[in-house]
Amino acid sequence: MAELGYEVLGLDVDRTKIDRLSAGDLPFYEPELEPLLRRNLATGRLRFTTSFDEVAGFGDVHFLCVGTPQRAGEYAADLGYLDAAVDALAPRLRRPCLVVGKSTVPVGTARRLAGRLAELSPVGEDAELAWNPEFLREGFAVQDTLHPDRIVVGAPLGADRATKALREVYAPMTAAGTPFLVTDYATAELVKVSANAFLATKISFINAMAEVCEATGADVTKLSEALAHDDRIGGKFLGAGLGFGGGCLPKDIRAFMARAGELGVDQALSFLHEVDAINTRRRVRMVDLAREQLGGSFRGRTVGVLGAAFKPNSDDVRDSPALDVAAAIRTQGAHVTVYDPRALDNARRVHPDLAYGGSALDAARDAHAVLLLTEWPEFRDMDPDTLGSVVTERNIVDGRNALDPDRWRTAGWTYRALGRP
Repeated sequence: MAELGYEVLGLDVDRTKIDRLSAGDLPFYEPELEPLLRRNLATGRLRFTTSFDEVAGFGDVHFLCVGTPQRAGEYAADLGYLDAAVDALAPRLRRPCLVVGKSTVPVGTARRLAGRLAELSPVGEDAELAWNPEFLREGFAVQDTLHPDRIVVGAPLGADRATKALREVYAPMTAAGTPFLVTDYATAELVKVSANAFLATKISFINAMAEVCEATGADVTKLSEALAHDDRIGGKFLGAGLGFGGGCLPKDIRAFMARAGELGVDQALSFLHEVDAINTRRRVRMVDLAREQLGGSFRGRTVGVLGAAFKPNSDDVRDSPALDVAAAIRTQGAHVTVYDPRALDNARRVHPDLAYGGSALDAARDAHAVLLLTEWPEFRDMDPDTLGSVVTERNIVDGRNALDPDRWRTAGWTYRALGRP
């Protein structure tokens, strides 16, 4: 928003994060974001605070961007952070304004929060609520935020002031051709969770086909390529491998199932249970494939793991398939060393039991097998002979179908991958 020319004040309750952001230091890795942060701090248009009083008196539009993690021990979303943000902000709103939810929430949340906002705010219904879900991808968040493929605004029928305000906010984007869709609250909430459910289904579909390919000797990468030429299907997110992780897809499809059960339409989303199960099975299959590569046992063997983040261009290790596989192999008796270009610090916090290396060569040193589990470009571009010079045995298991099998086999490696002969 500051990049678009607006005056922006960002709030968090974590003083350490606010101090880092105010100094131009990101508390997480996202390509292109740190230069954007520093540039807009320098202009004076962007500041940060821990004061709700300061924020309430500053903004005409208040965006709620807090997390909605999976509730401990349940599938449902934990809305505690979102409720706390509304409860802290609303009593301080003393002039007409717009509050805009960006968080991914169970359908029905916006209507409930609109009532809460009007109840707690001194200006009552002059503090309006709109729901404007985000569709950004980690690793591409700057591009997706500044150049979105659509803007969805949920508001009650007749809430012209809310939609008018957001049309003004997003005018630079709509002028560039971004569609602006106005819906009711429930539809706006469903757009986000439906998109995530569809994406998860597509990923799990091709991974289910990988299971069939392994049983028949077919090649899932060629199958995927053929399907991609069908314009009804398309090739995006049709790459078979270790499956999805991170802080969004897994918890969002589970929260969607939980909400469907509360609404009495759980049968409508029963297929998502299998989507989730297929995704989990890929991690188990990866462990099995690596064990097969080592003759049936990990005990006393050394395994190098390339990748810790749940996807490239991120340092996010939440529900990381790579770390799940690494930890499972360690518990079965292997010495495991992990390397990731960005996620090592986060990985160490989650799995201090694993060993970590400062490079791909460090992770692979003396290994009986090397596993590629996050498809960072530096792993795709590795030289097989250079990596082979440090291993004990040239066994590689490609969990992301990111490598050229012929190139690695020519260099003397035994190459295995999910869904390929």
